[in-house]
Amino acid sequence: MTRGTLPVKGLCFDKDGTLFDFSATWEAWAQRFLRRAAGGDESRAVQMGETIGFDLGAGKFASNSLVIAGTAGEIAQALARYLPDLGRDQVLNMINEEAALAPQQPAVPLVPLLKGLRARGLALGVATNDSEAPARVHLEAEGVTALFDFIAGYDSGHGGKPAPGQLLAFAKTVDLPPEQIIMVGDSTHDLRAGQAAGMRTIGVLTGTAPEEVLAPLADVVLRDIGEIPAWLTAQGVA
Repeated sequence: MTRGTLPVKGLCFDKDGTLFDFSATWEAWAQRFLRRAAGGDESRAVQMGETIGFDLGAGKFASNSLVIAGTAGEIAQALARYLPDLGRDQVLNMINEEAALAPQQPAVPLVPLLKGLRARGLALGVATNDSEAPARVHLEAEGVTALFDFIAGYDSGHGGKPAPGQLLAFAKTVDLPPEQIIMVGDSTHDLRAGQAAGMRTIGVLTGTAPEEVLAPLADVVLRDIGEIPAWLTAQGVA
């Protein structure tokens, strides 16, 4: 059988912009975090926002924002120069603290979707460029942690996307060849990681990237993860 016709046995999801709506979650986080980190200095908060691709006044991310595809460590590194009294590790701790408190808006109702996918015999994983600890807080708040076989952040020992380490670790954990797994994500980092791992890829439009950016890297682009079951059925791949 070719890669495209092997039965699908697993799905690995990005978190932000995929399981959760990106803008609803991270715009509020950015405003709160930047003002806290800047200690009330609005001018410095604006400069920090510009560095990570966030317009503090408008409350919006640029399409190429570091927050969209970068790791929490990369964000901390970029901002550390504005906070010399803290240093990178303390900035990272603050990022993680605020991330754990970020209001999460699921892209679709997650429990019924994930239970339905598991009922089809699919292994499920999460691979995020967020840190693992706040990612687990977010998943637990939605009551879905136990529905995943694998959860990894950029700091879980497998690296971050677009490198394939997290995805290959998921494949190993669930004892599946990458060719039987689909990577689902909202950014080019997600889809490039899936391709590098030898997986099929699904792009979703609940992040900031438009369809024309995702389509060259995806087997299909869907409106959101709620459309995955019908797509799998139509393709006869699960």
